[in-house]
Amino acid sequence: MEPELHVECGCAVGERKAIGVDPEIKDSNLKRLRRIEGQIRGLQKMVEEDRYCPDILVQVSSVQEALRSVGRELMRNHLKHCATQAMREGGEQSDAMVNELIEMVYKHSR
Repeated sequence: MEPELHVECGCAVGERKAIGVDPEIKDSNLKRLRRIEGQIRGLQKMVEEDRYCPDILVQVSSVQEALRSVGRELMRNHLKHCATQAMREGGEQSDAMVNELIEMVYKHSR
């Protein structure tokens, strides 16, 4: 029997540390972020070498989409664990989570 991944989430208190994180998703996100880091270094090199602006802009778009992909996975995890727990508890925690989610969606939909 596999251990339960979800423990009472600490997103809204203390260090604000997510507890219910799937190890495979975490590993996948870290790999994506390392790839993005390499893409950023490539962009720096392109700028240093005075590469053609449209070529640089294509790479900028690629990095932005890669970051959005990581953001979607983080949001999915937050909704699956932290938000679900707060909503189940109801009351002030539920209200606070609704406000947090509205702000999160607004900030990440720009």
